[in-house]
Amino acid sequence: MIGLSVNTPSPIKKIAAIDLGTNSFHVVVVEIMSDGSFRRIDDLKEMVVLAKEGIGRRLSLEAMNRGLSALQKIKILCDSYQVDQILAYATSAIREAENGGVFIQRSIDEVGIKIIAIPGSMEAELIGFAVQHGLSLDDKPVLIVDIGGGSVEFILANKNQFYFLKSLKIGVSRMMDQFKPNDPISFEQIDQIQDYYKQSLLSVQEALSHWPTEHIIGSSGTMQNIASMIAADHGVDVASFALNERCFSREDFIGFYDSFIGLNRFERQRIPGLDEKRVDFINTGMILLRYLMDEFSLKSVRISTQALREGMIIRYLKKEFVGLYRGATFDPRRRSVFELLRKCNWHEQHSRQVTNLAIKLFDALQVSLKLNVEDRELLEYASLMHDIGYHISHSKHHKHALYLILNADLKGFREEEIAIMGHVARYHRRSTPKKRHEEFSTLPKDIQKRIIRLSSLLRVADGLDRSHYQNVQDLRVDLGNKTCTIFIQTIDDPSLEIWGAMRKSHLLSEMLKIKVKIVARKISLCL
Repeated sequence: MIGLSVNTPSPIKKIAAIDLGTNSFHVVVVEIMSDGSFRRIDDLKEMVVLAKEGIGRRLSLEAMNRGLSALQKIKILCDSYQVDQILAYATSAIREAENGGVFIQRSIDEVGIKIIAIPGSMEAELIGFAVQHGLSLDDKPVLIVDIGGGSVEFILANKNQFYFLKSLKIGVSRMMDQFKPNDPISFEQIDQIQDYYKQSLLSVQEALSHWPTEHIIGSSGTMQNIASMIAADHGVDVASFALNERCFSREDFIGFYDSFIGLNRFERQRIPGLDEKRVDFINTGMILLRYLMDEFSLKSVRISTQALREGMIIRYLKKEFVGLYRGATFDPRRRSVFELLRKCNWHEQHSRQVTNLAIKLFDALQVSLKLNVEDRELLEYASLMHDIGYHISHSKHHKHALYLILNADLKGFREEEIAIMGHVARYHRRSTPKKRHEEFSTLPKDIQKRIIRLSSLLRVADGLDRSHYQNVQDLRVDLGNKTCTIFIQTIDDPSLEIWGAMRKSHLLSEMLKIKVKIVARKISLCL
C-alpha cells in the first residue's frame, strides 16, 4: 500500500537555483538526497524590474545595479548555507538586451555567479517539469500558463509527458511597454491588446485542437497574484492561506475581472492580495487570462507555486543523477508526505502499522461513516504522519504534528485537504475535536465532519499498536445492529492493545451510534 523504499535517504549536496526574470529574481535553496529527491531549505525573492525602460532595449545602469544588488543578497544567502553549486538562468530581459552580456560578465566579476541565458523553449520545458513535480496531475492534458514579464510560456502536458511547448513574447511588462495603456485602461485599449493576443496565440489554438482541455494551471507571480486577489475578494485571509493547488473557476475570475479591470492605479493599490510592485502591469495579465478563458472555453485555473527554479533543479537531477532521479515516478502528494516523514525522523514501523490498521477499519466502515475514496487517501497520509510531532518534543506531540503538517508546504494537496490531514493527526490522542479548539472551529462544517469521522478510525488504529511492537497482525469488522465488533489477530497477549484501542473507541462509537467491542485471537508464528 505504501509503495516507497524503507531505506532512509541522506543529504548529499546543496543546490541553489536562481530564476532571473524580467521583474524579479527568485532563488530556491534545496538539499539533494541520496535517492535523487530534494527538499527545500530556503528561498528569497527580490523585485528588480530589469526592463523598466523596455524589453529588448539596453539595460540601464540603474537596472543593472538593482539586479547586481539583488544577486549580492542571493549570494550571501547561498554562502550561509554553503551550497555546492549555484544554477542561474536568465530569461527575456537579459537574453534580449543589447548589453545583456555586460550584465552577465559583471555578475561573474562582481558577485561570483555565472549566469546562463536560456532560450524560451527551455524555459517552457523547465516550467513543465516543475508543475509535473509539484501538482497532482492525471492522464488528461492540461494547459500550463506561466505569465512572466517578458514572455509567457504555454505547455500542454499530463503527469508523464509534454504535448506542446511554446514561449511567446507577450509578457505583462512587454505588453505595457508596447501598448502604453491609459490609467484606468480603456475598453478600446483592451480590445487592441486582445487582438494582439489573438494573432500571437494561433499556435496555442492549434495545439488545443489536438489536445483539448478545459483547465489551466497557472504558475509564477502574475497568476499567483490573481489567485490571491480572488481569494481575498471571497473573504479569505490571504496572509495565511496556501497558494499551491488553489483553484478558482471561470465564474470567479470573470466576476472579479469585471470589477477590477476599470480601476486606476490608486484603486488597484488598495486591492488585498496584489503585490504593490505588480500594480503597474497586472492588467495585461488579467486581459490575457480573460482572453484564454473566453477564446478556448476554459473552465478553471489551478495554481502551482513551483515554476522555473524548481524545474532547474529537476533538470539538474535528471542530468547528474541518471538512473537515480525518480521524481516523476511517484505522485507528488505521496512523495511530498514521505519527504516530510524523513525530515521529521518518523517512527516508521509504528506509523506503517497504524496506517495499515486504519485503512482496514476504513474499508470496513466507509459506508456506515459516509466517507468517500478521497477520504481513504487522506486517512492514509494522516496516519503515516500522526507521530511526526515527536520531532519537536514528546509533550503535546499531537499538536506539534498539526503545526508541522499545516506548515510543511505539502505539494499536490488543496488547502482543505492539508487541514483534514493535520487535524486528523492532531486528534489521534488526548481530546477529540471540540468547538472550543480555535483552529478546528474555524473550518467549514463539512470539513469538520470529515475530520471527526476519520480521526475516530485513527484513534482506534493507534490504540491497537499501543505497545509499538506490531502485535496485531490482522483485523476484521463485524457490524451488527447494536455492536461493532473488531476481531484482531495477535502474536502475543492482546491486553495492552485492547486497552489502548477501547480507551480511544468512544468517538467511533458515537459516530456509528452503537457500542464498539474488541475481541482477540492469538496466532502462532511458523518459523
